[in-house]
Amino acid sequence: MTITAAADGSALGNPGPNGWAWYIDDDNWAAGGSAHGTNNQGELQAVLELLKATAGTNEKLHIWCDSRYVIDSVTKWMPGWKRKGWRKSDGGPVLNRDLLEGIDEALRGRDVQFSWVKGHAGDELNEAADERANAAATAYKNKLEPRRGPGFTRAVDAGAAVAASAPIAARAGTAPAPVTAAPVETLWAEASDLLDGLDAPVDDPIEVRLALSADEHARLRDRAEAQGVTLEEALRRLI
Repeated sequence: MTITAAADGSALGNPGPNGWAWYIDDDNWAAGGSAHGTNNQGELQAVLELLKATAGTNEKLHIWCDSRYVIDSVTKWMPGWKRKGWRKSDGGPVLNRDLLEGIDEALRGRDVQFSWVKGHAGDELNEAADERANAAATAYKNKLEPRRGPGFTRAVDAGAAVAASAPIAARAGTAPAPVTAAPVETLWAEASDLLDGLDAPVDDPIEVRLALSADEHARLRDRAEAQGVTLEEALRRLI
């Protein structure tokens, strides 16, 4: 049996009042946030809180995120960061290390998969998580207590099975191939590792204009934040 959940974050101002939420169904969800944080911090916190809430089960957990930063950080970049003492290829510290270390610890011994889902595209679970994360961020902005939700209420009795959520294909069409979160060595490298040395200044720079969709801009922004560089620098590294 599989527990299927969406995890999402929100930040008003990025950084600014932020919120996080995970959602399985109307009886099993949670939300929270802080007075100041980034969208990426909210996204990571949602995953961590979901892992902690479901730690008492033996069920497989399938997490849907609309943040490629979260999925790539956990499934591609984290092994390399750990080997380097939580340092990036340029020697700088990895952002949001505390949250990533918490997720790394919470994944141990768990059967967890991640899948990307396009945000604000009508996916039922993603929309529910996004709504609750945004509501939490708004509550902190207004200095109010957010709705924290019932938490994980499914009974766990000496290893008793937890009822599975609705099949993914039934709720969101054909499901994309899941990305395993198992901490194994892979051939993936950090994007900055692959691009080291390619961003040297040129004598006669050429101005290039590029139109990005909202999703493309968000992914570039997340990559820039993960690497601790500006959007312009992140784009230059991709050339």
